[in-house]
Amino acid sequence: MDPLTVALLCAVAFASAALSAVVGLAGGTVLLAVMLLFFEPAAAIPLHGVIQLVSNGARTVVQGRHVAWSVVGWYALFLLPLALAGARVALAMPPALGTTLIGVFVLVATLRPGWLRIRPAGAGGEARRFAVLGGVAGFLGSLVGAVGPLVAPFFPHLGLSRRGVVGTAAACQGAGHLAKIAAFGWVGFSYREHVGLLLAMSMLVIAGAAAGSRLLDRVDDVLFTRLYRTVLVLVALRLVSSAAWMGDVAATAAPTP
Repeated sequence: MDPLTVALLCAVAFASAALSAVVGLAGGTVLLAVMLLFFEPAAAIPLHGVIQLVSNGARTVVQGRHVAWSVVGWYALFLLPLALAGARVALAMPPALGTTLIGVFVLVATLRPGWLRIRPAGAGGEARRFAVLGGVAGFLGSLVGAVGPLVAPFFPHLGLSRRGVVGTAAACQGAGHLAKIAAFGWVGFSYREHVGLLLAMSMLVIAGAAAGSRLLDRVDDVLFTRLYRTVLVLVALRLVSSAAWMGDVAATAAPTP
């Protein structure tokens, strides 16, 4: 990978972590959408998982004493087998179709997030329900990469403090990324050739989170939210259009019977 691309990905890693620290969401989706401009989905999703594991892991450590670990345990129960199933589907899927699915998912998550929210039944939802949620998130996480809009609405119903919600959500999503990393490794994805890029992006994610935390009280939330929505929509449209182009090329290159 050329140095300019590496520099761009590192800059996006920094900016996406700062975005998550300021706005509270969307940073991982921005990072995945940009990574898909340079990698096929079967590579972008596991690499993105490593970066997001670092990001969520850092937040979990900071809020560790507020985390509801029983909820995390239930959430993790079916993560690995269903993440493995999702990884097998993702690897078998044509790259153009995978890119289109993720592009559409990003558009929906940005413009119509309510469509992705499964309303939790009852206040103070039972921790055991998170076993089902974790299984669904494990499968879809390997397929579309970022499932924050699906799982986020469940955590406020646990009756936790604000720090407890943030920490428990980070721990659950970190577990999801860990399962995804293991699943793609199990089906043959090699992380070794990307070690340098992953280390650089991980360091920038930590720096971006720290910078975003310092900016938290200085940034106009409305302006920042509009900015990230605009960026996400443009990148998602680029993904869908590039996937259509990939499909046209594949159809042209296919031998005529």
